[in-house]
Amino acid sequence: MAGRIPESFIEELINRVDVVDVISPRVPLKKAGAEYSACCPFHDEKTPSFTVSPQKQFYHCFGCGAHGTAIGFLMAYDGLEFVDAVEELARSAGLEVPREDGGRPQVDNSGLYELVDKASQWFQARLRENPEAIEYLRQRGVSGEIARDFGIGYAPLGWGGLIKALGSSDSKLEQMLTTGLTAQGDKGVYDKFRQRIMFPIHDRRGRVIAFGGRALADKGPKYLNSPETPLFHKGRELYGLFRARKIGGQLERLLVVEGYMDVVALAQFGIQYAVATLGTATTAQHSELLFRNAPEVVFCFDGDRAGRKAAWRALENVLPVIKEGRQARFLFLPDGEDPDSLIRKEGEAAFVQRIQTAKPLSAFFFERMEAQTDMTSVEGRARLSALAQAYLEKIPEGVLRDMLLTELRQRVGHQIQLATSSASPVKKSTARLQKITNSPIRIAIALVLQTPKLAVSWPKIDELQANSLKGLDLLREIVDFCASRPDITTAGLLEQWREHPAGAHMGKLAADDLLVDDKIREVHWQATLGHIALQVASQRLEPVIEQQRQGVLTVEQKELLRQLLARKLELQQKNAATE
Repeated sequence: MAGRIPESFIEELINRVDVVDVISPRVPLKKAGAEYSACCPFHDEKTPSFTVSPQKQFYHCFGCGAHGTAIGFLMAYDGLEFVDAVEELARSAGLEVPREDGGRPQVDNSGLYELVDKASQWFQARLRENPEAIEYLRQRGVSGEIARDFGIGYAPLGWGGLIKALGSSDSKLEQMLTTGLTAQGDKGVYDKFRQRIMFPIHDRRGRVIAFGGRALADKGPKYLNSPETPLFHKGRELYGLFRARKIGGQLERLLVVEGYMDVVALAQFGIQYAVATLGTATTAQHSELLFRNAPEVVFCFDGDRAGRKAAWRALENVLPVIKEGRQARFLFLPDGEDPDSLIRKEGEAAFVQRIQTAKPLSAFFFERMEAQTDMTSVEGRARLSALAQAYLEKIPEGVLRDMLLTELRQRVGHQIQLATSSASPVKKSTARLQKITNSPIRIAIALVLQTPKLAVSWPKIDELQANSLKGLDLLREIVDFCASRPDITTAGLLEQWREHPAGAHMGKLAADDLLVDDKIREVHWQATLGHIALQVASQRLEPVIEQQRQGVLTVEQKELLRQLLARKLELQQKNAATE
């Protein structure tokens, strides 16, 4: 695995690119004062609530809460992984992405991408020359336009046509072996794909990375796929995803099918949001990728035993990534039918109706669970409880998990307590930030997020080192980080803290309109910190004053009370002078 991308480069990249330039080609922005606005690309709305700030270099939707930097936008809108988004931005800025020590040196695969792309063009040209291949596609109902859109080609009969076209030098032969275009036999290197309809597989950036070949003759396997290569990992890619994103923009739904021709046939009939796994079961990586691109995912399988088994494997891999705002459903087709054959019989409207009435995850889950138990007996219901809990614990904590747990309780008739990670830093930090809403702590965090240079003027006040006030430790953590990076921007800060437990809430605070003029932000910052210090002082006083009311103060406690009152008065006077 290549080394990590240095944090310093992420900062430089965020400073180099303009978030407006990244978003504007994808979302029509309108100037609105110092910012830009648009209807949010991540949810339906008629009144624009999506804003892009050139000053802060990040975007925020006041409707759905979506927010992030230029990197985050490419991940959310284009469905890219973090590294892919960084590389895409770096390419546009003319920068080379460095890697830290600790992994294998980064390999330049640009030559491999170029070679595979040339192979795809060659296959497409051969299709236009071959009547048999054209007739096969015509009989399958594939139009010339759809074949062109998917880049479908043909690998002719013969052992060395592609080799001759791409070059037979030692370096070219090595590249072709590396990318799976050729194979090594007793008599040398030969074309791997022969007499096959060729389906190019694209990555999320639209680059051809591999192929699937459908045999025209009865010899050999019906489908032959590229092997795992430096460019292609089948457990992480989905056939048709790049095209679905390109055609449909911000997708509302993805339909997961099993074969290349299923995706092509559905597109031919107007269903442009189908994708296929590439000769493998749906993986956890597939699940995360699917939901990153659409809030609703419908898994389509044959209705037989094998199809239901595959659907269950898909459900198991969906559970760790399912949460509020994400919906998974399961569509089972009639015996003997696949999407390709069924849509040709029924047409688009009937097939879409099937999609819309697919089983929700909860229905399929409990149907499967109850099939393994005797629900008429106490023992059977107890078994259902034990079976289901093991799966429900895989779901991230939240409303969806709670609702499924409630349904399980209703089915088995007794209370159930799932294992919880409530003591985890993620949940504690999130709750901590939620509880400080509309407090001086919240205002201080928002101020330093929006103007990171304020961190260098953190005052030396003992009360600001306390741990008793909710959110104060988080504020200090942010201040320390910003003070160690005097030149960091709001966008750079948010990007560095993307994976922090409070990262999502920090984005919302960074977007808050504090109605504070830039000229007096330093004054407002110091005044807010003064109020926080006063809060801590008051908090320390409370238990001592309560003891005084009860008349149980010792001599030492009376002295402590005197000191605390004096300190509170001192802070009040300083705050009054600041204001």
